[in-house]
Amino acid sequence: MAMISDIADYFSKGCGRCERFATPDCSTQKWKSGLNELRRICQSMDLEEHVKWGQPCYTFAGRNIVILGAFREKFLISFMDAALLKDPKGLLQKLGENTQHPHMIPLKSNDQVTKLESVIRAYIEEAKGYAKAGIKPPKAERDIKLPDELVEAMDADPELAEAFHALTPGRQRSYAFNLNSAKKPSTRVSRIAKFRSKIISGKGAMER
Repeated sequence: MAMISDIADYFSKGCGRCERFATPDCSTQKWKSGLNELRRICQSMDLEEHVKWGQPCYTFAGRNIVILGAFREKFLISFMDAALLKDPKGLLQKLGENTQHPHMIPLKSNDQVTKLESVIRAYIEEAKGYAKAGIKPPKAERDIKLPDELVEAMDADPELAEAFHALTPGRQRSYAFNLNSAKKPSTRVSRIAKFRSKIISGKGAMER
């Protein structure tokens, strides 16, 4: 399957990454009204709308601010550079135990967006302020050096991030080694797309 490139397709058909694309069983259809409410909020706050790795990504001042995602059991709004956010309501959660910082607000009913709208707006406004000021979180040291392309792919693809963080350290290293050996960013991006199904299945780069 080919990932979507038209943002409208996400809200009407899905991300294009699995066989449930453009079917009533697609996770985006279960959460359609909630996702559209999140889209409304982002658009009303002067965020630019893009597609990254098949997901709606919203930017401001040239920086990624939030990305939307959908699973069967939940949908979510993920904040980029979340280590900067104060999170006074304690809403941000980690995607997995190996995720470095809490960065997403998981939603399990479509009407939750309306209930949390004021908080979501406040968090987006805070993130916009950091982007406008050029403030970035300090880079955390990792035991495994992940290429920027993989980090960006996981930021934009919650399912991929959850699966990768669930891998054993050895399997994570196998992908880092394989991707870091590629000289061109375009090659790394292509490999990540090919590796996605393996990562989702819990396999290492060299496993069949």
